[in-house]
Amino acid sequence: MPNGLEIVKAAIEDFKKIQEYMILAKKENAAETYAKLKDEYLSLKAILNVAGVNLTDIDKIKE
Repeated sequence: MPNGLEIVKAAIEDFKKIQEYMILAKKENAAETYAKLKDEYLSLKAILNVAGVNLTDIDKIKE
């Protein structure tokens, strides 16, 4: 069973990956894809905030 640190690490990796896909979707004008990714992004961001992760340096999406 994963411990708290492993869970946070996985969430950070997912957060970074989602942002990369969001940047590509925006570049390709894929509005529906971007919107779906943004939902996941916001969920992960909320989880990381609750976990106390400082997102200042890793959050590339400035909305």
